Amino acid sequence: MTAPASPTKVRGETILSVDNLVKHFPISQGVLFKKQIGAVKAVDGVSFELRRGETLGVVGESGCGKSTLARLLMRLETPTAGRATLEGRDLLKASGGELRRLRRNMQMVMQDPYTSLNPRMTVGDIIGEPFAIHPEAAPKGSKQRRVQELLDVVGLNPEHINRYPHQFSGGQRQRIGIARALALRPEIIVCDEPVSALDVSIQAQVINLLEQLQDEFGLSYIFIAHDLSVVRHISDRVAVMYLGKIVEIGTEEEIYERATHPYTQALLSAVPVPDPDAREDRTIIRLTGDVPSPADPPSGCRFRTRCWKAQEVCATQEPHTVLRAADPHPSACHFAEVRPGA
Repeated sequence: MTAPASPTKVRGETILSVDNLVKHFPISQGVLFKKQIGAVKAVDGVSFELRRGETLGVVGESGCGKSTLARLLMRLETPTAGRATLEGRDLLKASGGELRRLRRNMQMVMQDPYTSLNPRMTVGDIIGEPFAIHPEAAPKGSKQRRVQELLDVVGLNPEHINRYPHQFSGGQRQRIGIARALALRPEIIVCDEPVSALDVSIQAQVINLLEQLQDEFGLSYIFIAHDLSVVRHISDRVAVMYLGKIVEIGTEEEIYERATHPYTQALLSAVPVPDPDAREDRTIIRLTGDVPSPADPPSGCRFRTRCWKAQEVCATQEPHTVLRAADPHPSACHFAEVRPGA
């Protein structure tokens, strides 16, 4: 299996552009006559760019909108508002045949390797299913050969093409999911917490496989996770989400070494450190209060109810993700600054 090559595709150029993406889930009341009384603001104005050949990590607490963002990009959910452009084509307005063509270039690896594979289908049928939807991707008579090539690419035995998912371990099942995502030779793969259900040693193997495939096929990843150490290992840039918004975005070094948003700093302070001496010298930031409901987020800055820097302006003016601190990477905080001793 060879990687697609084109002299017009330049590594580092923008391949996916997302502008003010919004998804509100309505809250209704009544049985016969339903009336909308509110909305869960799962994703509320997310903007970013994905460059060709890079990995953009997306991190945040559970319920911050990471998985909803992934489903929106894959058009598994219909957005409330916003725009997403894939190589100059509007991903969110496409339908029918045009959407099918766009989806061929953007695939997804699911979180749970146990439920994301049909237990009644063989591995060959699972990996070969994309060819039934896009027959032009596999010339007639080449489907089985292509499936066996994909199994070999992800480190599985091609002779196991007729086995069923229950005959594989969790890590092997996730490799099957990755092979299925690779089948149509996409340029973008959305990874929705692909290693969170795996043992630590297996996580490392899957992460290394994803990096190897990225180098081999020139893939771009949107890598969603809540494990900051995993994200740091694989990501070129990192976006931090809180209550449906990106609060800070920058390179791996900028986020992990010079974070300026208080929420990012609190997340990083909770990451376990293996060195006992380093643990003693570090101050852990313990946030007070619960995460507000996305159906009724706080006014102004959404993090202000848990932030030790909050002042009156935080309640009245929403901070936008712009350059604010001495270290120039975008942060959505009125008082963004690099934390001393971090």
